Amino acid sequence: MTTRCASGLVDGVRKIAVLRPSAVGDFVFALPALHALKAAYPAAELVLVGKAWHRSFLEGRPGPVDRVAVLPPVAGVGASPDAQVAQVDAVAVDAFVERMQGEGFDLALQMFGGGRHSNAFLQRFGARLTAGARSLEAPPLGRWLPHREPAPRRLALLEIAGLVGAWPGPLPMPELSLTEADLREAARVLPPEAGERIVVLQPGSTDPRRCWPAERFAALGDLLAQAGFHIVVNGAAEEAKRVDAVLGAMHRPAIGLAGKLGIGGLCALLARARLLVSNDTGPLHLALALGVPSVGIFWLSNLVEGMPLRPSTLHVALASRTHCPVCGHDNLKSRCAHDPSFVDDVSLEQVAALARNSLDYQ
Repeated sequence: MTTRCASGLVDGVRKIAVLRPSAVGDFVFALPALHALKAAYPAAELVLVGKAWHRSFLEGRPGPVDRVAVLPPVAGVGASPDAQVAQVDAVAVDAFVERMQGEGFDLALQMFGGGRHSNAFLQRFGARLTAGARSLEAPPLGRWLPHREPAPRRLALLEIAGLVGAWPGPLPMPELSLTEADLREAARVLPPEAGERIVVLQPGSTDPRRCWPAERFAALGDLLAQAGFHIVVNGAAEEAKRVDAVLGAMHRPAIGLAGKLGIGGLCALLARARLLVSNDTGPLHLALALGVPSVGIFWLSNLVEGMPLRPSTLHVALASRTHCPVCGHDNLKSRCAHDPSFVDDVSLEQVAALARNSLDYQ
């Protein structure tokens, strides 16, 4: 039996699975829902079915997730829906499902999109009750609600938690806890100093359309350095060229950290920062979960999805362009093949004013 939008606590829950094999920002979006589940079922073990990075990041970290089960690539669930046989090991997937069946989950929640592939996969776990979102082509779960896009992702995932009676109460701040290992990692890369005034710039993103021009990040860095702030330009290893472009265009000293920090170390560094200025990417959402004042440069629909539950921590520089400057295609309806910046219309003056405003509150 399936029930649309039913809710209410479930008796006798000892173990909960949450399917969300996501990237960093998408994991942060789920934190309010994970906290709500843990508050509603404090005695239950909460198992995140995710990726290897989730395990390394969350192991030993206080928080709502008790354990991570690392999901192998599954077509449509952590791998492309049309993934080739070489990318999906059916034997490994079946063995994983068998382990999940042996867990004896009382609740299994699908928090990975509209469920076209993930709902059927989740049902294989054999949980006493399944719950999650579904698009029209997806099979229904035991309790379900319609999947909508675009939507505020944190609220959408909280609504899924609400299907099993886990409605939000007071959200802890920070939403993420730091560990001693995080602090040591950050200190190795950038030793802490008394009275340090760090501003972190995050010029990269996995989506080039979300990237504000490097020369404007550089000009902003110079303005903030002139005001006495210590400028750090962060990025993943694959973003080194963009980090180097910012450093190369700056006239004042700055430190580049491309590829030098893991996620935990980055969290510890962000927690020391007076401000983060970032494109819409994972480190921005980590900073918001840590309560770090931030200026986020957003494209129109990305702000709808990425707005935090506590908007007071975020100053928004919003680009409203919808048509591709190369071909003119309206990217609100579907994505074209080009990757120009869709946030190029955001001015240096606008971001600098937001940064100054945030710093003035401190």
